[in-house]
Amino acid sequence: MRKLTMLLILPVFLFSACKQRVTESTNPFFSEYNTPFGVPPFDKIDTSHYLPAIEKGIVEQQAEIDAIVNNTEAPTFENTILAYDKSGNLLGKVSRAFGTVNEANTSSALQAINRKIAPKTTKHRDNISLNEKLFQRIKSVYDNRETINLDADQKRVVEKYYEDFTRNGANLNDADKVKLRGLNQRLSALSIKFNENILAETNTNFKLVVDKVEDLAGLPQGIIDAAAEEAKSDSLVGKWVFTLQKPSMIPFLQYANNRNLREKIYRGYFMRSNNNDKFDNKDTLLNIANLRVERANLLGYKTYAEYAISKNMAKTPENVYKFLTDIFVPAQEIAKKDCEDMQKIIEKEGGKFKVESWDWWYYGEKLKKEKFNLDESELKPFFVLGNVRDGMFWVANKLYGLTFTKKTDIPVYAPEVETYEVKEANGQYAGILYMDFYTRSSKRPGAWCGAIRDQAYENGKRVPPIVSMVCNFPKPTADAPALLTWDDVHTMFHEFGHALHNLSIDGKYDRTAGSLPRDMVELPSQIMENWAAVPEVIKHYGIHYKTGEVIPDELLGRLQKSMVFNQGFVTVEYVAASILDLDWHSFTEPKKIDVNTFEKESMDKIKLMKEILPRYRSTYFGHIIGGYSAGYYVYLWAAVLDSDAFQAFVNSGDIFNKEIAAKFRKYILTEGGTDEGMVQYKKFRGQDPSNEPLLKKRGLK
Repeated sequence: MRKLTMLLILPVFLFSACKQRVTESTNPFFSEYNTPFGVPPFDKIDTSHYLPAIEKGIVEQQAEIDAIVNNTEAPTFENTILAYDKSGNLLGKVSRAFGTVNEANTSSALQAINRKIAPKTTKHRDNISLNEKLFQRIKSVYDNRETINLDADQKRVVEKYYEDFTRNGANLNDADKVKLRGLNQRLSALSIKFNENILAETNTNFKLVVDKVEDLAGLPQGIIDAAAEEAKSDSLVGKWVFTLQKPSMIPFLQYANNRNLREKIYRGYFMRSNNNDKFDNKDTLLNIANLRVERANLLGYKTYAEYAISKNMAKTPENVYKFLTDIFVPAQEIAKKDCEDMQKIIEKEGGKFKVESWDWWYYGEKLKKEKFNLDESELKPFFVLGNVRDGMFWVANKLYGLTFTKKTDIPVYAPEVETYEVKEANGQYAGILYMDFYTRSSKRPGAWCGAIRDQAYENGKRVPPIVSMVCNFPKPTADAPALLTWDDVHTMFHEFGHALHNLSIDGKYDRTAGSLPRDMVELPSQIMENWAAVPEVIKHYGIHYKTGEVIPDELLGRLQKSMVFNQGFVTVEYVAASILDLDWHSFTEPKKIDVNTFEKESMDKIKLMKEILPRYRSTYFGHIIGGYSAGYYVYLWAAVLDSDAFQAFVNSGDIFNKEIAAKFRKYILTEGGTDEGMVQYKKFRGQDPSNEPLLKKRGLK
């Protein structure tokens, strides 16, 4: 029957082949990769290869869907659910390779291709999710799932696919399906536009050029050297350039004595895509919010937040608002006390101004020095990027027995990308890890982790994943290696946690393998941050880049004491952004509003202190345009879980307790998608999570 289906679509395929004949034989996507470990041949992939491969992938998966739909046999798990689960191999292979490069090393050509790909893949997804015959076959298996002898994993796959289809409009009438398709197409195009504008504003459209030595007063020499290197790359020899990338901006805010310049660079940051120019995102964001509530209403939900959160552990927006407010109130009281202490420093130094948002980092450093006799510049020489990386590997080895061997024969998409072969304790191959650390203008802001190839099962055998971990850390200078801030160290361990999750997933079915609820998916990443802060671990990676000295106990003690410092600010700016996200997705109908006024009213509602801005303002809040819409709260939700989970290690008296580590890896990292999030957590922990460890860790109680 599948052969007949292929014959039915043959004329379409032949037309596609005619267009592609010139490149078909040379396009790397159209054959097995002849590379070490089957990684994409990034050295041979040209931008011209992506679009034809995406188009062919769409045709191939549609043929697979047609084969399922046209099967005259009664729907079964094997001929419907499993067949669908295994469909789309080429499309997935190309999409993951393209997404990896487009996010980490984009170009105008890649962005143009993305704009062409998006409507095609959106239409294709809708063709599948709104296919009535396919849904009826899935529904038939779902309705009979209790009586057809499915095991627990198979039953969950069936239930998840049925849920996916209903959440994506399978039960709509024909007219509403047409409307949904239009909404999805418009949302796809607007999301691309929004993110391209942020990238342009962050990496291209603002730079602080300093041409007077006196304006560098207060900055550590390493920061000055990095700014000089940046200036050279911009053909501004003899000057210093600071950008809106956080490794450049944050040190300037922390140390530069020139208050006017601190304000200038911070304004450049918090006004991104809000300058009434071609990169302005206000109308784009409002259109996205309105289209999302239209979509949610169409699918039977009052708000988009209700739609998004209903499948998470939190279940309802009301639960999330309460969770955030309960933490915001005590956190802001602590932040206000810190602000008062900063104001005293200003007045003691003869300043005649009140603390503003661009002053927080500068006077925060002074306050930390006053309270703990600690300066970030004391720490950075001990946090060499390579040593921190090796420290992470050491922790993973102590916990799970994993080893990481650097490879130099694996194709990469940018020269500075590192690759590692990962093996289990028994020597079994576990996967490949790409690590892309340094800032560049072709990379979107932030840090993330993804799969270039998901783990899969072929002929009953597990095929290990290929994982990418991407950061935006400062590059080495002529005089020093890449040195990290304490926050950078946490970011690195965080993304490595995601990598360990991806490397550990072991599931037979694509739909459920590694599939954690959105508000649990940060647990694997954030728990790793706990080990980053353990003295034993810090001593392993904290080695001075000049002297080779291990971080002294006295400095380490001051660092340990300071770890609760500024947690009021960190928590307040995060919760404010999370509430702003929820408010944008709490429309019950489309609105005509002023974006800046809406944001102000949102923050006024929670009485956000004027000295702190939300971590992301509306026009550059990329998380909520991507996968965290109505879900930015999840980092704090998962923080309760990660703090409680790490407490299990602490209570055992051994932070590398292999028995507890094995349970965490089994129930969370490896089998996390086999049941509901809280069920899996309780299998690991043996009890409900407590918020006490988090409150204690942040000094909020």
